[in-house]
Amino acid sequence: MARSKKSSSINLGQPSLFDSYDLFGTTADEPQLQGLDHHIRLAQEKLAARRESTIKPLGDITADRRVLFISFGSGSSGNSCYVGTRTEGLLIDAGVDHKKIEAEMTRNGMDMTVIKGIILTHDHGDHVRYAYALLRTNRHMALYCTPRVLNGILRRHNVSRRIKDYHHAIYKEIPFTLGGFEITAFEVDHDGSDNMGFFITSPGFSFAVATDLGRIGERVDHYMRRATHIMIESNYDLTMLMRGHYPEYLKARIIADNGHLDNEVTAAYIASIYRPELKYVFLCHLSNDNNTPLIATETVGKALAAIGITAGDGSNSPTASLAPLQVMALPRFDSTGIVTLRLP
Repeated sequence: MARSKKSSSINLGQPSLFDSYDLFGTTADEPQLQGLDHHIRLAQEKLAARRESTIKPLGDITADRRVLFISFGSGSSGNSCYVGTRTEGLLIDAGVDHKKIEAEMTRNGMDMTVIKGIILTHDHGDHVRYAYALLRTNRHMALYCTPRVLNGILRRHNVSRRIKDYHHAIYKEIPFTLGGFEITAFEVDHDGSDNMGFFITSPGFSFAVATDLGRIGERVDHYMRRATHIMIESNYDLTMLMRGHYPEYLKARIIADNGHLDNEVTAAYIASIYRPELKYVFLCHLSNDNNTPLIATETVGKALAAIGITAGDGSNSPTASLAPLQVMALPRFDSTGIVTLRLP
């Protein structure tokens, strides 16, 4: 209310008692007396135009600065997600068809020019398959990965060597900036080339990403504990995996320390690091054969309930909105649409 009173005391174009009519739009050729209503209307129009040109609604400013998240797909068929605002951001991984990413960005009211670059967690095909197609059709973008990841891509995949033209070398534990964020890559345990997670920060916001890892290593734990938002693998239900049709060598690879994370391990870990500042947990890279979104979220929900925390499902329902923490299993093939990330 104080602001309104202050604004009303400033002359923004309304006529005072002693102002001459020529100040309100008349010229030497116009009649000097056109009626009081006419001059009031002109003054009101000028006042409205001036306010419109100089004052941006607070709601629009807030919306522009909100951090948004979109997953375009998560799983062994392809991984990619957007983190950013409506004006700038980045892609984490590029394993989803570039045409689908472009269509989803458009559907959500954003142009591809807001994506300033792609950061890659490792060189497996489900994370890098469409990297060059995205870069070639969006030449303003750059590719951010370690030299070892780039060499792994060139060695493992049939990709143009011109991808090097877009490459910006990064190194673990050395922060860099992209899309309005400061980003630090960190070590994770997996069987790709130079596997890493990312810690993505801006004022009041910190997002720790660790997908495709067989255990919670020291550096993973270090960044996860500092995050307000987490994306972490919850790949398989152990009972489903052991009873399933996978050959024994593949089961052994999945449960290894450099393989993938079990739902129970992920759930226990999330419960162990929970703090009130943690607002979202995205469960990623769920197995199509050895897991379901319901099993993954229920496993995490039970672990949180054991410490007295009721988790929401990430929807906008009244019940979910009241929960202190949202837990979502990212769809394997579909987009999540825009998720506006709640800040502490």
